[in-house]
Amino acid sequence: MNNRISTGMMFNQSVSLMMAKQARMSHLEQQIATGRRLVTAKDDPVASGAAVGLDRTLASLERMELNAGNVQNRLGLQENALAQVGDMMGRITELTVYANNPALAASDKQSMVTEIEAIRGNLLALANSTDGTGRYLFGGTADDSPPFSQVDGKVVYNGDQNQRQVEVGPDTYVLDALPGSEIFLRIATGDGHVDGAANTANTGTGVLTNVTRDGSDNWNGQAFSVRFTAADQYELLDAGGAVVSTGSMKAGDDLVLNGVRLHIDGVPAAGDRFEVSAATSRDIFSTLDSLIGSLKMDTGTAAKSAAQQNLLQSGLRDVARASERMIDSRAAGGAQLKALDNAADMRESNTVTLKGTLSQMRDLDYADAISQYQLESTALQAAQTLFSQMQQMSLFNVIR
Repeated sequence: MNNRISTGMMFNQSVSLMMAKQARMSHLEQQIATGRRLVTAKDDPVASGAAVGLDRTLASLERMELNAGNVQNRLGLQENALAQVGDMMGRITELTVYANNPALAASDKQSMVTEIEAIRGNLLALANSTDGTGRYLFGGTADDSPPFSQVDGKVVYNGDQNQRQVEVGPDTYVLDALPGSEIFLRIATGDGHVDGAANTANTGTGVLTNVTRDGSDNWNGQAFSVRFTAADQYELLDAGGAVVSTGSMKAGDDLVLNGVRLHIDGVPAAGDRFEVSAATSRDIFSTLDSLIGSLKMDTGTAAKSAAQQNLLQSGLRDVARASERMIDSRAAGGAQLKALDNAADMRESNTVTLKGTLSQMRDLDYADAISQYQLESTALQAAQTLFSQMQQMSLFNVIR
């Protein structure tokens, strides 16, 4: 191939060289101005693609941080609400223990009724707590309306049983606030496994103050009853009412029957019965309603007073189970708050690592860029000087 040397060719080469140097300097100026090595994807296609992926990961971590903030707010409010409920249960326990004094005046009992009714109202308000954004804490996933309402004097749950799982870190999830059904409803009675109650037709002064398993695992879950034939003599009846055995009870001693331990104070009359069965469940509001009802009972006779004491003792056991439920619920919430702290540490570590990697990919080495800029500037000046000298040259001068 023949290369033709001409004035036009030399002119075009010089112009192309200057334009290339100017373009390079312009690109360096953009890099220096933005502090970025990757101004456009063509600067490093592989690094640019990887950087986009890292940007998405960082954006995902930021979203998880927002999720964590929302859940932490709700769990914190749940903790505050449950702490208040626990205090209310403590006060109910104090009032119930005080109410077990048979010599208590009617006016004192009425004062207790008023206080328990106020506590019940406050408890319902706490059960309908919101998170400050209009969402209800204890409604499960149906948190757009109050989870609890009162219908014909009874509290009804309108939420669902679901509990949200929220992603707060890479493959890390925490549970949102507990649904109200797990906190205020379905609370076990008795000791949580076995329960007992005095028959409403009892005529003596026997009061069932404690019922629990004896620790031997002999109780098979079948209901039975104890029927007194005298103040210190009893018959053990199975669920069908058949006599299984007989025995005697010494005042102050526990009765241990079928793996269940019973303690009965007072003097049962012949024919009085005390029923034992597997623990059922009831909501905390029904427990308070029962306590209020028992405090309003007529206690004009010793038998009626004993009936009230039996109901109060039953209520005391149920309130104890409700208090335990609050403790368990707070513990569950605390575990989720701890998981949030761990997730925050993990997000922070990942963010620092990712930003460091992005910096290596994108950020400009100013010393190197400025050196290149000075080098290109010098080269451009040389090209411009050469072009200026070439403009004064011509091949005709050589031919002459």
